[in-house]
Amino acid sequence: MNASHPAYIPSVRKTTDLLVVHCSATRPNQDIGVREITQWHRQRGFDTVGYHYVIRRNGDVETGRPENAIGAHVKGHNANSIGVCMVGGVDAAGKPANNFTAAQFVALHGLLDQLRKRYPEARILGHRDLSPDRNGDGIITPNEFIKACPSFDVAAWLKRY
Repeated sequence: MNASHPAYIPSVRKTTDLLVVHCSATRPNQDIGVREITQWHRQRGFDTVGYHYVIRRNGDVETGRPENAIGAHVKGHNANSIGVCMVGGVDAAGKPANNFTAAQFVALHGLLDQLRKRYPEARILGHRDLSPDRNGDGIITPNEFIKACPSFDVAAWLKRY
């Protein structure tokens, strides 16, 4: 946000083809939310938080960008996606780890159910699943992931629910 723009006015997203699950890449003892992530994203030059929703360690769902706004969470796909960030995702050494709480997964399931009803054609996937296909075989494999985010296999998790 700059002095000539006292309030954030988002661009409206015209289509919603993807629901993208992210992690904050924070340790499990860091209980952060939209406020802290907004500060980080502003330091990176964003107008505000890049995600539409943030799920805290206790399962509380916080609203970030307005749902109909274009996000800033996955390069090349912001104009057609909604970003959901789960707080956590790295261990004490800073390595990717599926260390999310049961309450977070319950909240994620509920939020994705609501979003599916509003956007029935949208695919649900993890940030890492949007990595480029480096070898051109049409399949993105774990060795092609540019990021580990969200530190778990969203497709496998969805099959259990």
